[in-house]
Amino acid sequence: MVMKNDTGTTATFKRFSPCNNTVTIFVNGREIVASGRDTVATCLLVAGELAFQYNKASGEPRGPYCMMGVCFECLVTIDGVPDLQACLVPVEPGMRIETQKGVLQGRDT
Repeated sequence: MVMKNDTGTTATFKRFSPCNNTVTIFVNGREIVASGRDTVATCLLVAGELAFQYNKASGEPRGPYCMMGVCFECLVTIDGVPDLQACLVPVEPGMRIETQKGVLQGRDT
């Protein structure tokens, strides 16, 4: 599966094996069927969402880099709570996930 993000670059994310346990989540209002054993970051990448946040100053898209909670490039808003690391949060049925404009949405920095 080859996907293009909003800047036209391509990335390939696909599963090694089919998933039997699926959940429905909502990303920027779009319904996505995801694996119930994945993190939010993994679900978004498989669904073709490559830009998780946008730099406030430059508008440059940002996405997961380390996938282990070190880099803070995967911050999203989940169920109204901003600045959560998508790579560390397990997906749950009915989650509402929004991409962010800049980091640290919940703080004045």
